[in-house]
Amino acid sequence: MTQSRNLQRLQKRLLGDVGRAIGDYKMIEDGDTVLVCVSGGKDSYTLLSLLMTLQQRAPVKFRLIAMNLDQKQPGFPADILPAYFKSIGVDFRIEEQDTYSIVKEKIPEGKTTCSLCSRLRRGVIYRVAKELGCNKIALGHHRDDIVHTLFLNLLFAAKLKAMPPKLVTDDGAHIVIRPLAYASEADIAAFARGMEFPIIPCNLCGSQSNLQRQKIREMMADWDRRYPGRTEAVFTALQNVVPSHLADPALYDFAGLVAGTVPAAGEGDEVFDLPELPPLSDPRLAFRVDS
Repeated sequence: MTQSRNLQRLQKRLLGDVGRAIGDYKMIEDGDTVLVCVSGGKDSYTLLSLLMTLQQRAPVKFRLIAMNLDQKQPGFPADILPAYFKSIGVDFRIEEQDTYSIVKEKIPEGKTTCSLCSRLRRGVIYRVAKELGCNKIALGHHRDDIVHTLFLNLLFAAKLKAMPPKLVTDDGAHIVIRPLAYASEADIAAFARGMEFPIIPCNLCGSQSNLQRQKIREMMADWDRRYPGRTEAVFTALQNVVPSHLADPALYDFAGLVAGTVPAAGEGDEVFDLPELPPLSDPRLAFRVDS
């Protein structure tokens, strides 16, 4: 398809985001075989498209294999993704596994299915990656997903924990990467519309409008409307962590702090000061007592 100038600019920006994320976290290296998980949604289509473009330009050689898990959801159009993969010339694997029936059997009506569904999907993906000899698994989570996960864990699980751009699976067999970690959902949505990807909706979890994640999404959308750039600022904060000013004794040796030692840069009390404030040593701040 012929791309408009706006779509070309958008693709360039997204390629820059993905390229920086890959470089910053060393996500893809020479000789890697990357399993790209494609659900049929805007994020995974965009991920595959951008990785295929970077594959042609990158100084390292790596292989891409697209994978879709057909979970046997009622009405799932099983022909769309195989046809799409063939049309763009990517190696692919369609894995059929009836996780839908398991989820519906185990989770009571009206309860959130996401946790069990995600766990079942993860198990299948890891197995397929091993069968295909893939050492990397690429997921389509973006910057907004990472920020939403931070607040989801903060407010509902009492954990200061987000979604890392890169991690090792529990069995140590694979590296999971999120190349869209720097990309905004708005850019991805616009790119997917411009590319006219054959989007497949998720009928299993998409109807659960009362999910906690949806509440977080609405909260962040409201913040971004009132104070533009909040999502980006929160994500940047995840890359600028000061353990000495949190409260986890396993992360920082609070018990070992003693007077008479000079704290490392960024660990003292001046970290609370605004950038424009003068240091306490400034003579203008000296207190004077008149008799």
